Amino acid sequence: MSKFHDVLRNIVTGNRTPDRMYNRIFVVSAYSNVTNWLLEHKKSGQPGIYTKFYHNEDYETALDELCTRLIELNHRFENIKLSQAEADQFIKKRIAQARHYLNSMAKVVASGYVNKNDLYLAAREILASIGEAHSAYNSVNILNNNGINATFVDLCGFYDSEPLTIDERIKKVFHNIDFSKTLCVATGYTKGTEGIMRAFDRGYSEVTFSKIAVEVKADEAIIHKEYHLSSADPNIVGEDKCVPVGHTSFIIADQLADIGMEAIHPKAAKPLEMNGINIRIKNTFEPEHEGTLITRGYVSPTSKVEIVSGTDKVTAIEIYDPMMVGEVGFDMKIMEIFAQHEISYILKSTNANCITMVVWDSPAAETLAAELSSRYEEVRVEPVAMVCCMGTNIAIPGMLGRAANALHDRCINIEAFSQSLRQVNMQFVISRERYRDAITALNEALCLGPEMGVCRIRT
Repeated sequence: MSKFHDVLRNIVTGNRTPDRMYNRIFVVSAYSNVTNWLLEHKKSGQPGIYTKFYHNEDYETALDELCTRLIELNHRFENIKLSQAEADQFIKKRIAQARHYLNSMAKVVASGYVNKNDLYLAAREILASIGEAHSAYNSVNILNNNGINATFVDLCGFYDSEPLTIDERIKKVFHNIDFSKTLCVATGYTKGTEGIMRAFDRGYSEVTFSKIAVEVKADEAIIHKEYHLSSADPNIVGEDKCVPVGHTSFIIADQLADIGMEAIHPKAAKPLEMNGINIRIKNTFEPEHEGTLITRGYVSPTSKVEIVSGTDKVTAIEIYDPMMVGEVGFDMKIMEIFAQHEISYILKSTNANCITMVVWDSPAAETLAAELSSRYEEVRVEPVAMVCCMGTNIAIPGMLGRAANALHDRCINIEAFSQSLRQVNMQFVISRERYRDAITALNEALCLGPEMGVCRIRT
């Protein structure tokens, strides 16, 4: 969204004739970093306005600073006909109303008569919505000023108190729009009684996107990104050393989401999958490229690894106990402790007296490990990395061997491994410092190298 000049040229207009301009709905996220300023930085944890409000710090000054930043951001779009005065007035009004809401909440919290957590969650919802409203309003203003009939679909419900669910609000707002005559730009945030942030946190824009597509029975749901959905992260292997995936399945999209490399939020993908709406991932800066199509039931006609991905922000917890051998339900007791700490594992590997699980790095994981150490004979905790080789048709002899050899050739030891019977994802646990080397090695050997000589089609 921060490169809306390219979005306007490559996505909105392109080579479209007037009859192909409409019958589209754009669901937009906030401009780069805006949600971080509003809430907290997603990666570093640096506090935003919400954090200051939560800790009873000077959130009002932070709101003033935000308003200044957003107005400065507006000036980036002057050369594509954003009406500065109108855009500035819109965001000033929206922030002023947010300030009013937060001040009222602060007074109620101070009274001591309410559940603080409920009000803090409401404050988070209010703040989150500002970013999408800002970018959606600006987009419509620019489009109208460029001769395209556009409609601002504000799903934030900022000035109403209607007790609508997310689905009800989407249905109501889109009910009487003639899509053949206007190009709709909708906010990625949707206000609902269930609270979209409470249910989906920072993945809410894609959830709104999914729910709109289902409501209007879209032919296809297209996600525009900075890069193609590629065989590996171009920031690691280089743009010239990876290839667009082209076609894959919702199963592979789920595997990606499980390691935090979302093609689409898993809770957004499921409604699309169940309603037969395909997803297409496109590169904003290569508009003529077909991108990658995600469909239900797709199996590659040739045996190959489609994507190599992973993370170096995980911890391996190994539990050793000699009493584990043959004891029914031993791991169930371990999982009860995981559940109490609200931690889910992303890999599990077992033998007679050991269970190794990989979880995301977090303070909660450290507390979990401490409790496990107090209950079991030996608990080993190590910061690690995990690399995954994913594909819709990799269940053939030799594929695992090629992956292991690729790591062996770079002197990378496999600390733990997991693969289910479905065989769509080979997961390797390795030392954290070899993560980038492993991604590069597996991408070169399995995605850029020759395809397997044997082809197996699932039935």
